Amino acid sequence: MDIELSLFWALLPVAAMSGWWTGTLYIKNKSGRQSSSIYPEYFQGLNFVLNEQPDKAIEVFIRMLEVDSETVETHLALGNLFRRRGEVDRAIRIHQNLIARPTLNKEQRAQALLELGLDYMKLGLLDRAEGLFLELVESELYLHQAYQELLDIYQQEKDWQKAITIARKLELSSSKSLDPVIAQFYCEQADIKMNEGNYRGVKDYIRKAFSFDSNCVRASLLEANMYLLSGKEKLAIQSSRKIESQDSDYLTEILKPLYDCYRRLDRVDDFIDYLRMLVNIYGGISALIMLTQLIAEREGENAAIRFISEELKNRPTVKGVDKLIEYTLTKSQGETFEHLCAIKELTGQLIENRSKYKCNQCGFDAKLLYWQCPGCKCWSTVKPVFGVIGE
Repeated sequence: MDIELSLFWALLPVAAMSGWWTGTLYIKNKSGRQSSSIYPEYFQGLNFVLNEQPDKAIEVFIRMLEVDSETVETHLALGNLFRRRGEVDRAIRIHQNLIARPTLNKEQRAQALLELGLDYMKLGLLDRAEGLFLELVESELYLHQAYQELLDIYQQEKDWQKAITIARKLELSSSKSLDPVIAQFYCEQADIKMNEGNYRGVKDYIRKAFSFDSNCVRASLLEANMYLLSGKEKLAIQSSRKIESQDSDYLTEILKPLYDCYRRLDRVDDFIDYLRMLVNIYGGISALIMLTQLIAEREGENAAIRFISEELKNRPTVKGVDKLIEYTLTKSQGETFEHLCAIKELTGQLIENRSKYKCNQCGFDAKLLYWQCPGCKCWSTVKPVFGVIGE
């Protein structure tokens, strides 16, 4: 609300000066002499300002403004102010009024079209906004802004093929690579084919995703899942293990499917060796806990307790302490058992309430992995949380 008031008081003098300019408009007669008259509406507008009635004041100044080359910017500024204040209907009225004026030049009309498109975007009228931005593209004016808004529209509509087309054009207008984002659009299409059981389609879109971003973690995960569902465990393992070199932050996402693959192939010992390597190099708590569980199954709980206790001395985490207490409880009794139960309840609450993922761009917290951040709409910025309370 403070921002809106600041914007209003910043732009109100513009409207007032324009109203003054219009109110004292000189009227030339045939002899070349000039006379001036001040419109009564101007005093009415000032009266509203003095009485702190900004809405009524703005309405008066708008009525007074004649749309010509010298007042177009004022109309656009007022329309933008209305949109920022959430009064989009008023903004639309101003911008539609501008577009209807035959006196506007090509540049001014294009600017009004852009602003009207932004009005429609604000209201969620994506089809109307799309039409205006496509008109801007045809006019070859405000191309960069038009492409950006069209890309936003197609992402909201999940029209990934159109999003790819516009992203390629946006790259040309901005000289900035969008290859990693385009790879995500292909992954979206691969995900759809995966749900349909069309593995040939999945494979095709994954190939296209890798052609734009060879380090696309999501494409590797999709590929691994496709092979796992197809009963091709060895290929699934190869796809999963590529993630280590692509972006090790996402290693937590491959542990469960990798375990399933190694177990089906009766190669759990190989998986244990791989987990030991991950723990030694990357130190993730998820890998440590999975390794501890496998040690408990094969060597007993005492071996598991010794192993995780030693690891926690170097890398203490809440999840690690919770798992250690879980094993220790089975060997405790009496008052010690009660104390450990109380501590485990606390660690359990901390784990339950924590966010597993966080956007590196805007800080959005999530318990699920989103490839496009719901907060800032950026791609591949949501990652597992690391630290004492995380990995």
